[in-house]
Amino acid sequence: MPYLTIEKKANIFTTYGGKASNTGSIEGQIALLTERINHISNHLKGNKKDFSSQRGLMMMVGQRKRLLTYLSKHDLTGYRSLIEKLGLRK
Repeated sequence: MPYLTIEKKANIFTTYGGKASNTGSIEGQIALLTERINHISNHLKGNKKDFSSQRGLMMMVGQRKRLLTYLSKHDLTGYRSLIEKLGLRK
C-alpha cells in the first residue's frame, strides 16, 4: 500500500497549490517533496544502512532547495508564508 495516495496528493496540492489540478505550482511541488522527505527520514531512522534511500533523500532535499531558491527570488512573500506553513526553517 503506497504511503502517498491520490487523495492525499490532491489534498496537498489543494492546500498549497490552489486546486488539485494545479500540480505544476511551485508551492505544491515543495509541499509534496517535504511530505516525501519526512516519510523517507522516518524510514531511515529504523533502517540506518539503507544507503540507496539515503541517496534518494539527499537528491530530494537538493531539489526542494532549488525550488525554494527559485520561489524566494520570484515571490518573497509566498516563500515566507510557505516556509511558515511547512515549518521548514527554525
